[in-house]
Amino acid sequence: MTLYAELHRHLGGSVVPRILWRYFQRHASDLIERFPDYPDFEEFYTRSRNTLDEYLELHTLVESVQTVQTLPYFIYRLIRGAYIFENLAYLELRYTPYLRTPDSLSQSERIDKMAEIVDVVGIASRVPEYPIVTSQILCAHSRLPYEVNKAIIDLAASKQEYVCGIDIAGGDSHYAERLDEFIGLYEYARSLGVKTTGHLYETTAGCYPEMLPYLMRIGHGIQIPLLHPELLAEVARNKQCLEVCPTTYLKTGTLDDIKQLKIVFDRCFDAGVDIAICTDNAGLHNVRLPFEYESLLTHDIINFEQLKACQEAAFRHAFAWGGRDRPASILTSLLQA
Repeated sequence: MTLYAELHRHLGGSVVPRILWRYFQRHASDLIERFPDYPDFEEFYTRSRNTLDEYLELHTLVESVQTVQTLPYFIYRLIRGAYIFENLAYLELRYTPYLRTPDSLSQSERIDKMAEIVDVVGIASRVPEYPIVTSQILCAHSRLPYEVNKAIIDLAASKQEYVCGIDIAGGDSHYAERLDEFIGLYEYARSLGVKTTGHLYETTAGCYPEMLPYLMRIGHGIQIPLLHPELLAEVARNKQCLEVCPTTYLKTGTLDDIKQLKIVFDRCFDAGVDIAICTDNAGLHNVRLPFEYESLLTHDIINFEQLKACQEAAFRHAFAWGGRDRPASILTSLLQA
C-alpha cells in the first residue's frame, strides 16, 4: 500500500458534504431548512464558483459551526477518512484559529481563546486507531487586523508541539494594500523559528515577488510558471516547493481547463522546482488526494515517474515529518531485510 503526504488542506474545507449535512440535520435547524434534501446541498456545496472570493465565502459556512465543542466531531471523521480512503501517513491541517472563537467576545478575548482551539485540534487529530502524523499550520488572514495576525504568529511559536508553520489566507488579491505589513509578519515569524508557507501566485491578482523570499513553501504558486517563468530559477535555488491543488483552479474559475496545468508541471520539472500535489479543500470539492493523482495522470499532465517525484517531494518538504524516509522506503527496507 502506498502512503501519501498532504501539505495543503484547509480545516474549513475538509468536511465532506455528507458529514456536514448530517451535522446540520442534528444541530442546525436554521441551516437545514435551506437544504432539506442532501442532493441539493451537495450540489450547492461542491459546485464551481466564478471567482476565488466567491469560493472562499463557503468557508464561513463551516467556520460558523467549528467551535471548541464541535471540532473533535469533525476532526475525528476527517482523520478516519484520510486514513481509510486516502492512505495518508502525514497531514497538515491549516486554518485561522481566531475564526473558530465566539464572535460575541471582544477581540482580546477571542485572541485569548485561540490557544484552546489549537489544543483541541491537536488532541483531536491524534486518533490511535487511525495513525497519521498530523500537524497544524495557523493562518493569518488578509481581512483580520494586524494585532490578531501577530497573535496568531506568537501562538504558532508557542505551540510547536501541535503547530508546524504559518500561512496567510483570505485571497491573495487582498494583500496589496497591506503588503509591507504582511512581509513584516513573515519576517517576525522567521525570527521566531516558525516555518512559513503562504497563498501566493494563485491568481493573476496575487503576484507579489516581494513576499517570495520569506516563504519556505508557496501555497499554489501556479502563476509563477504560467506568467512569470523567469522566477523559477530563483524558486529552485531557494528550494521552495509549490503546493499545487488541481481541482481548486477549476472550482474558483482561475483556470478553464485542467490541461492548463501541464505547462505548470512541465516548466517546474524543467527548472528543478518541486511540486507537492494537494487537495486544498477536499470537502468542498468532494474529492480525495488519490483522485487528484489519477486526474493528472488521465489528462496526460504528468506521467507516473513525475507523480512519484511529486509524492516524494511532499514528504521532503513536510514541515513536521522530520526528515525521515517516506513510508514506501521504510517498507522496502523491511522487505529487503
